[in-house]
Amino acid sequence: MRTYISLLLLILALGACKSKLETTPNIVIIFTDDQGYADIGVYGADDFETPNLDQMAAEGMRFTDFYVASPVCSPSRAALLTGCYPQRIGIPSVLFPEHENTDWNPEERRTKTGLHQNELTIAEMLREKGYATGCFGKWHLGHHKQFLPLQQGFDEYFGIPYSNDMRPGKNPGKTPYPPLPLMDGNGVHRFMDDDQSMITREYTEKAIDFIKRHQDQPFFVYLPHTMPHIPLYVSEQFKGKSIKGIYGDVIEEIDWSVGQINQTLEELGLDQNTLVMFATDNGPWLIFGDHGGSADPLREGKFTTFEGGMRVPCIMKWPGKIPEGSECNEIAASIDILPTIAAISGADLPDHKIDGHNIQNLLWGEKDAVSPTDTYFFYQNWQLQALRRGKWKLHLPHKYSAIIESDDGNSHGRKGIRSEIGLSLFNLDEDIGEQNNLVDQYPEIVKELLVKANEMKEELGDSEETGSGKRESGWERR
Repeated sequence: MRTYISLLLLILALGACKSKLETTPNIVIIFTDDQGYADIGVYGADDFETPNLDQMAAEGMRFTDFYVASPVCSPSRAALLTGCYPQRIGIPSVLFPEHENTDWNPEERRTKTGLHQNELTIAEMLREKGYATGCFGKWHLGHHKQFLPLQQGFDEYFGIPYSNDMRPGKNPGKTPYPPLPLMDGNGVHRFMDDDQSMITREYTEKAIDFIKRHQDQPFFVYLPHTMPHIPLYVSEQFKGKSIKGIYGDVIEEIDWSVGQINQTLEELGLDQNTLVMFATDNGPWLIFGDHGGSADPLREGKFTTFEGGMRVPCIMKWPGKIPEGSECNEIAASIDILPTIAAISGADLPDHKIDGHNIQNLLWGEKDAVSPTDTYFFYQNWQLQALRRGKWKLHLPHKYSAIIESDDGNSHGRKGIRSEIGLSLFNLDEDIGEQNNLVDQYPEIVKELLVKANEMKEELGDSEETGSGKRESGWERR
């Protein structure tokens, strides 16, 4: 009888443990920097190979119409982690380091700005559910102590606090940048101004170590790679490996990193209970030519609200949950990730308003599933420049920097010219490159979209106009 009771208790305990695991899946988000829409094999890459990402797509879901919330770094990352348009949370543009002392200290500044600590990040949300949380890579949401990852919900942090080109000598005529710090927690691990060749490998090794140490509890790994943001660096193992040159080498090393993460999950028997997501923060930096990526067949790239600036590759994998080899053609976005993770983990959503939606129906490949996003908005800094509803995308009149081929001695063979687009309507189902303006053919569609645009301007503002739904960024004066 005692043996029977012991076995029964063991079975019940194992059942409770299994139930807990099924409601607390591990989460891994891999986020690259300036990687273009066409910079993965399954999205049309040329001259370099991405077998691990291609395999991930074969085992999961490839999104064709996935958007980030900004065509530049800081606001895009803020949106991913909070589920909000960057304008709502006061991070509409890139944050830069300030430096006044010869010895860099993240706490000595006249002004401090970053992601407000009242905003709820994915890490904070999941930590409340008992998750271990680790960030390994580029942060770029404030480099002062109160804005760094350990103060935003992460148990561990290892990485660069902003872009890898923000280093001494790269800000002529302005306040000089400090030495580029590689941070461990809130402190500087080492400075790495001119040698970043091991950075992709170091991030990967730190993430894998974190997974191994926390394999017996639910964990959230955020792996925002520094690469392929310029300047480009690659380890000796991948140097000269691709036909594309150093850009291709860098992407192949990132692909290796993805493979290492997925292999670790499989070896530990965690892959069946882990959602792995891969995406990039914005479109490619086209002006850097062969040191930049490709957004083909999309128009333009980074810094613009054309498709090439904000439509990015996205692959998600969760064996047994996400259908293998599936493709999602519905609108989905980085702001949808927080509410979706909340739904699958049982975590509580923020008390304040967010902009994203739960896209579980898309992930599970449910029959006739449609995007919960009625209208998606494209901001550059504080200016509302475009919006999409279904197949229709309306550009409001705005200026932008167009990239053209150049023979003026620029080593990359390209230059930016100031250009302007008037009120323009595109059918993205038939014109993914945004070339055929249909504004005169469909006045009723234009009218409907302008109403939506005005509603958003009232809520989040537009240029000099302040919206009623805007919250402040973190800011403190010494």
